[in-house]
Amino acid sequence: MLGTAILGAICGMLGSFAVLRKQSLLGDAISHAALPGIAIAFLITGVKDSNLFLLGALISGLIGTFWIRSITKNTHLKSDTALGLTLSLFFGFGMLLLTFIQKQPNASQAGLDTYLFGQAATLLVEDVWLIAIVAGIALLILLVFWKEFKILLFDEDYTKTLGFNTRFIDILITTFIVITIVLGLQTVGVILMSAILLAPAAAARQWTNSLGMMVILAAIFGAFSGVIGTGISTVVGNLSTGPVIVLVAASIVLFSFIFSPKRGLLFREIRFRKNRNNIKMHKTLAFMYEIAKTHENISHPHAIKILNGFQGFSKRSLQELVDLNYVEIHGQQWSMTQKGYITAANLYNQQIENLHE
Repeated sequence: MLGTAILGAICGMLGSFAVLRKQSLLGDAISHAALPGIAIAFLITGVKDSNLFLLGALISGLIGTFWIRSITKNTHLKSDTALGLTLSLFFGFGMLLLTFIQKQPNASQAGLDTYLFGQAATLLVEDVWLIAIVAGIALLILLVFWKEFKILLFDEDYTKTLGFNTRFIDILITTFIVITIVLGLQTVGVILMSAILLAPAAAARQWTNSLGMMVILAAIFGAFSGVIGTGISTVVGNLSTGPVIVLVAASIVLFSFIFSPKRGLLFREIRFRKNRNNIKMHKTLAFMYEIAKTHENISHPHAIKILNGFQGFSKRSLQELVDLNYVEIHGQQWSMTQKGYITAANLYNQQIENLHE
């Protein structure tokens, strides 16, 4: 649980930069690119050693990463095409090697395919220490280069004019993303690793416009997903930890998409309905103003049925006008108050100015 919590936190932090740089497929491509390294490490050594597997995955992931950079730099292909090519090619090669290994008359390769979906139960104390050390180094680098990362994230050209080495900063971020993905393969697996990298950051983005707050929230969401996912898979038998962690993270994303105050679908619908009702109310008030201004006495009563033919009129908008003390209702007669008349005059004059502009 401690290992998955730390892994979720570091994935959330670094995943924020991948999301904001519109490189969401990067995590997927790197995780799939790491699979051949795991298989080759086993073929060379012939033993199941997680440290050797991680080293092979790291080398393979870095090769895939720099291959992506080389394709986008030296060809006319865009980054999404390069990511898709790398993902499919490396993963296909890795699956070919795994199939070859499984057919070998050597029982020690059994279970090697658990790196596809992860197996958190295989984490040892030294693995947790390794994850914690890498997370600490990543956090330290993030704090030291925070200004550079932030500038590069929002304006690369401006970063160059300030004299910063944008290539070095970019490679630094990407390298730590690769290392984090490699560390997570044993827990979450190749196929699901990109989800734990991106989901906490996607959820955090819904709650804030601040980069610092987004990174903090993403780390919290990632750690929460790791803890809750591990707890659920432990309490409920026969559930793989990696998929459960991803489902918990996906639930946080879904909740954020719906209930976040600024970008959530629920509050956006509420604001839309409120704005639509305000427009109806203002249209009705403007129509009443057109009628009232033809009389010397603005409180002259008029029949409510005179509003029925007006397109913007609704009983709800009329009630809102009454609640705001813009209009008074007496039976089936309405009359405009002084406050309503002044408000309507200002709205009317503003509309005339907008039309002239």
